[in-house]
Amino acid sequence: MSQQLEIDAHRFVREARRLEGWLDLAELPRLHDLVTEVAGGLEYRLQGVRGERGQPRLRLEVRGVLPLVCQRCLGVVEEALEIDSLLELVAADSEPTQEELEDDSIDYLPVSGNLDVKALVEDEILLALPVAPRHETCSPPASAQAGAAPHPFAALAVLKTKLN
Repeated sequence: MSQQLEIDAHRFVREARRLEGWLDLAELPRLHDLVTEVAGGLEYRLQGVRGERGQPRLRLEVRGVLPLVCQRCLGVVEEALEIDSLLELVAADSEPTQEELEDDSIDYLPVSGNLDVKALVEDEILLALPVAPRHETCSPPASAQAGAAPHPFAALAVLKTKLN
């Protein structure tokens, strides 16, 4: 059963709140095309914290295993997720400074109004996934190894020789 997970992010940080739970893969539709099955889920923890200068931040941790398609053998590869993100809250209409753009130690999260926790978790998962998941050692599918396939234009070459 899907539930709406929205928080007022600034209040969440002010009150140093903590939210944790389990999200079923079925509730994360943008992952459906990337996984081999939508059974199972992921554990998440969201905590409101302050930076060294009092900046409002969210620490998001996501743990679990996703069954992805190996891009080499097309089998299932189990991708273990261990996400630990620190996100600094900024106004949705603010422009980042050059210093903020160059700082790779923190990510900035534009927020106006309520924050959808499921969407945030799904975004962080998508950013953490490998572009081309694959096993450390595997072989291409059997059909690709089954000898030399005929050239796609071989039939045309035969027709050309018959016409000449």
